[in-house]
Amino acid sequence: MSYKATAFNVMIASPGDVASERAIVRDVVYEWNAVNSGTRKTVLLPVGWETHSSPEMGATAQQIINRQVLNKCDLLVGVFWTRIGTPTEKHLSGTVEEIEEHIGSGKPAMLYFSSQPVAMDTVELVQLQQLKEFKQSCQSRGLYESYDSHAEFKNKFYRHLQLKVNEHELFQVAEAEPIDATVIESRTSLPDLAQEARILLKEASKDSRGTILQVRDMEGTSIHTNGKDLIQSKDRREVAKWEEALEQLRSHDLVVGRGYKGEVFEITNLGYQVADMIAL
Repeated sequence: MSYKATAFNVMIASPGDVASERAIVRDVVYEWNAVNSGTRKTVLLPVGWETHSSPEMGATAQQIINRQVLNKCDLLVGVFWTRIGTPTEKHLSGTVEEIEEHIGSGKPAMLYFSSQPVAMDTVELVQLQQLKEFKQSCQSRGLYESYDSHAEFKNKFYRHLQLKVNEHELFQVAEAEPIDATVIESRTSLPDLAQEARILLKEASKDSRGTILQVRDMEGTSIHTNGKDLIQSKDRREVAKWEEALEQLRSHDLVVGRGYKGEVFEITNLGYQVADMIAL
């Protein structure tokens, strides 16, 4: 059943060492939508530069990301662990620039800093020191949150997201004045996918390269993505389900084949959008 809802873009800003947290943010947002969007008539759309930007010349990469993605966002979620990120012309990193630009526009930002253990020989000390300095600068400018495990981060962010949507004036004004808000009609547009296809697409969207590898050899068939072999059994009936899953993703243009051997597939922009809608 379709309904009209106000859509808010949620920017995920983070360096490359917190990929798991980015996935958690998306999952929590999907869960919020599943529980609340129908009654609240509000939809939260998680976005990030890796999925919502496109190639463009004529400016720095960060300027393009700011224009294409950041400026269209309503809420920002920033997450850090041991890295600050790659420096830009104006700031310590692209992530920091996104946070500062977003705060400067008067929009809400939620910052999280991980205190999870880390092997120090894998840490870039310059990055860590710059991160500490940035964290210290945030102490006098607002309230941030720390966490020491992925489970704690998920629990805290889920609770904080509920509070933010319930209490921040941005979301209250949208509900009080729906005529002036950005309104979209939400329709069930998910393709009819088998459960294996949904799992495969969701897992591929978490892979840093968005790649699926299908390998056939003397021992059988395997389908790899995000560091996992999704075919746990060599039983032909089970293998056929996952082969059909990959074919479904290809036929719906959610993945595209690369190379000439038919073994490598990459998730498409449409694939990422559909993956964002899947709640397993």
